[in-house]
Amino acid sequence: MKIKLATRKSKLAQVQTEYTMELLKNKFDIDSQKLLIVTEGDRRLDVSLDKIGGKGVFVKEIELSLINKEADAAIHSMKDVPFEMDPVFEIAAMPIREDVRDAFIGNKGIHFDELPKGSIIGTSSLRREKQLKLLRPDIKTVPIRGNVQTRLKKIEIENLDGIILAAAGLKRLGLEHIITDYFSIKDIVPAIGQGALGIQVVSESENANIFRKLDDNKVRMCVEAERAYMRELNGGCHICIGAYAELEEDTMSIIGIYEIEGKVIKKSISGKKENGKALGRELARKILKG
Repeated sequence: MKIKLATRKSKLAQVQTEYTMELLKNKFDIDSQKLLIVTEGDRRLDVSLDKIGGKGVFVKEIELSLINKEADAAIHSMKDVPFEMDPVFEIAAMPIREDVRDAFIGNKGIHFDELPKGSIIGTSSLRREKQLKLLRPDIKTVPIRGNVQTRLKKIEIENLDGIILAAAGLKRLGLEHIITDYFSIKDIVPAIGQGALGIQVVSESENANIFRKLDDNKVRMCVEAERAYMRELNGGCHICIGAYAELEEDTMSIIGIYEIEGKVIKKSISGKKENGKALGRELARKILKG
């Protein structure tokens, strides 16, 4: 049996897919291959995500390959998967979650706390921009889109003082050595699902059960709690929203941020881990109260 895995063409997407291919081989002795797809989000780098349909622009064409049976499963970064998904699909597995923090890559290795007043930082994330301004109101931000390698090149091309990227992607690409600083979860709350891999299938497909066996329940519990928080707030990439859930024995703690009328509100909640989704929704309501 040879299974096909649909993914984006970026180097990071392919590395994540190759990880899944290794899992299939090691656990079930199943060979697989990649089906590389260019999504609308990859094609239209000159426009901000909210203007072309939000996070869904990274998954629509890939989902189509599942419907058309060109691929058996799709490999996504969970932070790219909208909380509303056609019921024909399911996230069969979330096998791993890498470092969830955001990372700063300073020009010529400069550290974030050494940046001179008025420094220019590249980020297309409203979530990062708003939290960055809370740490350093003097800093200016400019939008940058593209894959990790493209964004790194823009430090020199656009003479930026630094950029912010997800630590997970840099680590998966073997680029951990270029990170000059990690932001703590409390300083910059991550995107929903940041660092987690998702394996999407058509629920009724013949190989769906193979992928379900790759699931890591602890990763799933946390990401689903974060996604419940996002769903309650009807959040997307065009607003400032972020959340991170973590487990400690039987307790789940979630920290979340959300912007209301120009003010970034940050709150947290804890409770029994089996109530993760309810905790996510409760945190959202707590934040809405201001």
